[in-house]
Amino acid sequence: MTGRLPLDEQLSALKSVLCRNEVLTEVLRRAGGLDLPGWYLTAGCVFQTVWNVVTGRPATSGIRDYDLFYFDGGDLSWDAEDRVIGAARPVFADLPAVVEIRNEARVHLWYEEKFGVACAPYDSTESAIDSFAATTCCLGIRLEAGDHWRVYAPHGLSDVFNLVVRPNPVLAPRHVYGTKTTRWRQQWPELTVLDWPT
Repeated sequence: MTGRLPLDEQLSALKSVLCRNEVLTEVLRRAGGLDLPGWYLTAGCVFQTVWNVVTGRPATSGIRDYDLFYFDGGDLSWDAEDRVIGAARPVFADLPAVVEIRNEARVHLWYEEKFGVACAPYDSTESAIDSFAATTCCLGIRLEAGDHWRVYAPHGLSDVFNLVVRPNPVLAPRHVYGTKTTRWRQQWPELTVLDWPT
């Protein structure tokens, strides 16, 4: 099983698996040209590609969108973020995917209204990824100089490859975890979803 490989081999396996999703690799390639500070392609498009390949599904099956995070604390206005989104729109327009671009420096401004709990300001894109509802989802990738893949995976990759969803109660409320895992189980019934801690 890939989840039991040494970490360096897991990283190689991750790249091999993700390259089977041609939409993902094209979003990665094009995102690199946007020059966004601290950017990562993250969330569902990454770990769900792994789930698809591990379970024998088409690599893009069930992936709703491609989340592209960046971090720019210099201007926290919606107008600044919207300009980035607008400039990127034509870059991805011909792809069969929705690319969602968000400045993670702004999340604390709207998170409580949307999810019902306060969110302290993040200090990086990595700190935003750290707060996903499941540790399994805390995974980001980007291309750097020389086509080097930078992988951010603070909880490792074993759960991703082993189809284990583990709660991460640092920020997201329990109902967010419950809603997400219910939806994921419908698409990937092979998942082992661990209970929210009491």
